[in-house]
Amino acid sequence: MTMHKRLLGNTGLLVTEIGYGAWGIGADMWKGAQDDESLAALERYIELGGNFIDTAMGYGSGHSEKLVGQVARKHAGTIVATKISPKNMEWPAAPQTTADEAFPAEYVIQMTEASLERLGVPSIDVQQLHVWNDSWLGQGGWQEAVAELKRSGKIRHFGISINDHQPENAIKAVEQGVVETVQVIYNVFDQSPADRLLDACFEHGVGVIVRVALDEGSLTGNISAGTTFPEGDWRRGYFGGNRRAELQKHLRAIEGDLSISTSQLAETALRFVLSHKAVSTVIVGMRSLRNVERNAALADGNGLNADQVAKLQAHRWDRNWYLPAE
Repeated sequence: MTMHKRLLGNTGLLVTEIGYGAWGIGADMWKGAQDDESLAALERYIELGGNFIDTAMGYGSGHSEKLVGQVARKHAGTIVATKISPKNMEWPAAPQTTADEAFPAEYVIQMTEASLERLGVPSIDVQQLHVWNDSWLGQGGWQEAVAELKRSGKIRHFGISINDHQPENAIKAVEQGVVETVQVIYNVFDQSPADRLLDACFEHGVGVIVRVALDEGSLTGNISAGTTFPEGDWRRGYFGGNRRAELQKHLRAIEGDLSISTSQLAETALRFVLSHKAVSTVIVGMRSLRNVERNAALADGNGLNADQVAKLQAHRWDRNWYLPAE
């Protein structure tokens, strides 16, 4: 099969609509990942025509990068994006955090070199800062460090991963032309990027990498009021308290409104994200061959029709489940 590709902003890179999100294969915060299965899933993704893999130094303390590199080195044309964890290890970045507390220049260079070593590649296609504050523009030495990394060929392009549910906190970076890509949470429930950010990215030629398009699994329909997660799995907090039960009425409302079954939720949710003209790719966590095959089939260039998009826009549900449950 041929997976449909889109331009990643003005980078010149053509990326498949469905990207591979490699957080889960880091195997620290998502329990149950086995390296052999993760490698098989990565290989299958590329075999089916996928070409964009997003990882980070923070996923399993570099473990995800090592697995991604193992596969990417074997397949020319694989585009790898990774991220630098903030030096102060604060997610998201607090408003008062300075650029030098999170990303001092030397640190940006050293961490990029460490990622290159783990990936085993000569250059990173897209290097990103893993948190962001628009107040860092013109502050500290990180911009000079990025320029140096580009000059030396260690990175090809530069972007930012926007703090959870803070799309407004990157509009200046987009408008001032200091980033080539942004990575942002955008899904049927959190539609806030569509208020301003996505239009700004489209206007300024900034590539948009969408994460959490399935709301950490809630929009797959696989999480019921009684779902449990293993000890140490971060989703125990995300879906803590009464949240799993609360979710169900929102899912049933979507199904009723669009006349779809629970089994069609994931496809509908991913196609909703891909229906926005500013979106370059949506990265999905896929630890099993079944999920790779199911999601890769959606990269066919077809979004939802205007009527379906309008119906889903009415299901916006503003909340932040990264905060502890009551």
